[in-house]
Amino acid sequence: MHTDRTPSPTSSTPPGQGAAPPRFAVPVDAALRTAGWQPGRWDIKQAEIWADTLREHTSPAGHRHTVFPAAVEAWAEFGGLHLHPTGPGRQVAPATLHLDPLHGLHMARTLGDLGRALDTEVCPLGAETDTRALLAIDIQGRVYALDHTGDWYLGPTVDHALATLVTGIQPTRLTAG
Repeated sequence: MHTDRTPSPTSSTPPGQGAAPPRFAVPVDAALRTAGWQPGRWDIKQAEIWADTLREHTSPAGHRHTVFPAAVEAWAEFGGLHLHPTGPGRQVAPATLHLDPLHGLHMARTLGDLGRALDTEVCPLGAETDTRALLAIDIQGRVYALDHTGDWYLGPTVDHALATLVTGIQPTRLTAG
């Protein structure tokens, strides 16, 4: 008989004794849960509505959005959340976020240009509501912010980007060349 010895997430296994590390740091987890997120959250129906809306939109100049699995998966788990982090940031102020891709509906050309510059496809993810920076995700799941000061790399995954934004870690500016 085989028994699984992997501790459950609610296990009282002491740290260093085989317990899986938490997915998010405490401030990120707190901001997400306050916004209504919980492990296993998955609203694929809403994610598909956003995907259809973006696919159907064409700018007056003919620009269109690309939609891909990394974006749809991020929307299914985090879409619709309003995050309001508390406390000081590590290097910059924490960002207030609304994770709704329709913030980028009319940014198809801008996101297409960013995608070409990065040699990838880019799709909207949401916005920093205080600064109006647009959040975007690429086909590999990397996350970016575009604002009036430039384009920023937030991390290799949505989880990493949320940590950057919620804890106030200085993002990396994208540069030409």
